[in-house]
Amino acid sequence: MVVANRKMHGSIPANQLFLRELLAQTRDFKNADYVVCVPHPYLYQVQAMLSGSHIAWGDQHMSRFTLGAHTGSVSASMLLEFGCQYTIIGHSERRAWGYETDITSAQRYETAIRAGLKPIYCVGDTRDEYMAGETHKVTYKQLSAIVEHVGVEGLAKGVLAYEPVWAIGTGQAATPEHVQSILGYLRSQIAALDAKLGAEIRILYGGSVNAKNVLQLFCMPDVDGALVGAASLNKEQFIAICKAANEATDDRCALLVADD
Repeated sequence: MVVANRKMHGSIPANQLFLRELLAQTRDFKNADYVVCVPHPYLYQVQAMLSGSHIAWGDQHMSRFTLGAHTGSVSASMLLEFGCQYTIIGHSERRAWGYETDITSAQRYETAIRAGLKPIYCVGDTRDEYMAGETHKVTYKQLSAIVEHVGVEGLAKGVLAYEPVWAIGTGQAATPEHVQSILGYLRSQIAALDAKLGAEIRILYGGSVNAKNVLQLFCMPDVDGALVGAASLNKEQFIAICKAANEATDDRCALLVADD
């Protein structure tokens, strides 16, 4: 699964160029799922261009409330009117600058699944937490907030994404081995609650993913895809990542290991 998080970027002409090229270049890619998450003003354009295609779309942030006097907020029902299937929740940038917490993220998660949206829930550690060896502790706490709020049944209705804060937008991606160790840990914690869900839940990696490092990441056994930030602003880079997802078959990954 490849998700473009285009953050606060875009314009109507630039979006049109990106989406047209993405549709044309990925139309034969059948081995993965593709999602584009855009700022709210562009949801109408994305819906118009992607409806009926192989590419889904979503937003980057939604209210935990269903309606009411919440100036500037966007509800889940509004997103559904624009055909959204996904919503990103708990991204580190929202936690840092939008006063998002584990509790409010869990509330948004519940609102999303009740409405029929599939949340992409982000967990991740800061550089200080990473250097202190607290990655497991931090990500487990963030994951537990969702489980405590909606249970295993609710967790099963979403997608997880591990995004180390120290790798986002820095050009310094975590090594495939580090990513595998953290995603393997998260999967093991979920499996301890529900073995079937532990095996089936999608867990993505995000943080300076690019066309050069992505195939090695996709070939890690517990990596189910990528949440792509900066590289999703470059259509050639993002299409190359989509191509890598389509080609990350067991045979291709076996060849990659043999070459190493």
